[in-house]
Amino acid sequence: MRKIEEQYDKLYRYCYSKVKDVYLAEDITQEAFLKYFESAGYREMGKPMAYLYTVARNLCMDEFRRKKHERLPDDLYSDSYEEKILDRLDIEMALDELTPDEREILLLRFADELSVSDIGSICKISRFAVYRGIKKSLKKLERRLSDV
Repeated sequence: MRKIEEQYDKLYRYCYSKVKDVYLAEDITQEAFLKYFESAGYREMGKPMAYLYTVARNLCMDEFRRKKHERLPDDLYSDSYEEKILDRLDIEMALDELTPDEREILLLRFADELSVSDIGSICKISRFAVYRGIKKSLKKLERRLSDV
C-alpha cells in the first residue's frame, strides 16, 4: 500500500484545481490530512485514498459556500507570450467548457492517477459512470481543441 504521506502533492493539486488559490489549497490539503488522521476508525473500514479525497472535496465545497471566488479576467494574458502559453490557454479554455464534474473526473484519473473504483467512491458514482464520464469528457476536449 502506498504511504498516505506520499499522496500530499496529488491531493494538493486536486485542491488547487478546485479553489485556484495556492495558499487556500495548502490549507485545505493540510486540513484534509488532519481530519484523515483524526478518523482512524473509519479509515480502516474502506479505501484510505478515496476517504482522503472525499474529505478534501468536502472541504473545497465548504470553502465555496463560505465565499464567492472571482475569476481572473480573460485579458490577463498579453500577445507577447510564447506559443506554449497560447497552447496552455487553449487547453484551459477547453477545460472551462467541461462541467465541474467532468473536470474533476479527468483530474482524478489523469493528474492524480487514481483508479476508476476510487474515483467512483469519491464522486459517489458507479465505475460505469466514471468510464462513461472520462470518454465523454475526452471527446469534448478533442472536439474543442480540433477547432482551434
